[in-house]
Amino acid sequence: MAKLNYYIFIICLTILFQCSNIGAKTLKKATFIPQWVPQAQFAGYYMALHKGIYKRHGIDLTIIDGGPERPSDVFLKERKADFATLWLSTAIKMRAEGVRLVNIAQIIQKSALMLVAKKSSGIKRPKDMDGKKVGLWGPLFQVQPKAFFKKYNIRVIPVRQSYSVNLFLRGGVDVASAMWYNEYHTILMAGVDPEELSTFFFYDYGLNFPEDGIYTLEDKFKSDPMLCKAFVKASIEGWNYAFTHPEETLDVILKNLKRVHIPANRVHQRWMLERMKDLILTQGLDTKMGVLKKEDYLRVARLLKENGLIDNIPKYEHFYFSVIDYENR
Repeated sequence: MAKLNYYIFIICLTILFQCSNIGAKTLKKATFIPQWVPQAQFAGYYMALHKGIYKRHGIDLTIIDGGPERPSDVFLKERKADFATLWLSTAIKMRAEGVRLVNIAQIIQKSALMLVAKKSSGIKRPKDMDGKKVGLWGPLFQVQPKAFFKKYNIRVIPVRQSYSVNLFLRGGVDVASAMWYNEYHTILMAGVDPEELSTFFFYDYGLNFPEDGIYTLEDKFKSDPMLCKAFVKASIEGWNYAFTHPEETLDVILKNLKRVHIPANRVHQRWMLERMKDLILTQGLDTKMGVLKKEDYLRVARLLKENGLIDNIPKYEHFYFSVIDYENR
């Protein structure tokens, strides 16, 4: 009897081992790259990885840290990553230039790009910028400011702005470009009181450009739509977890930033995470996380064309594939 029990025990262990191997084999390997370093701007993806959410959705995911030496647009185009986050404006330009990428989830619905000025410079309304020095980033970041200047018939003196806000803090420009979740808070942390600043959110002036979205190449989507759907569902679940567990999320983000040797502090990353929640779970919008509205797409595409950044507007139906509703398409 003891010998029989022993054999039964061995058989059970063998079955369990085989089942675990079968489960492991069902995981699909995939790679993902965000467009910048592992800061709170991408908390949802890192938390989905950290909490095993991607694995629960059948994905063995590797996150490639983005940054200036690893641009997400290049990695996606050259098939070094299966999925990537990109700004909508960047992705439209790539598609118009022949890169057959598709948006499978629009995560940020509300533009965080803004202009900031010190009230002491006399700038309290758009017209007050006329004739002033304005710090601007590269061409894709200039579309909204240029449309803003045109709307209010403003002529400014453009100054090329780096990623630092030092030029603004030292009075080198009257107006600075800033992301609400990043540079704006850097200005506050430099000792400038919010009451001393005039802020101009492009969203408030009818120039909303949805920003971070999830992209893959069209042939990748067509060859494995269920993988794409699983990645989006897991990522959204990761974002919801990050927003409901902020302190745990900040621990993970700071650990990842330390891993890539980027100095960071909890206060700034907390601000960024809170602003990402505002931008992703935007109050007053009926758009669900992951949906790219046609009207938003066309607004961005038309302004890109008006500014000479694209020649033709790619068809919305060829650009956006909603994996959220894929089973009903």
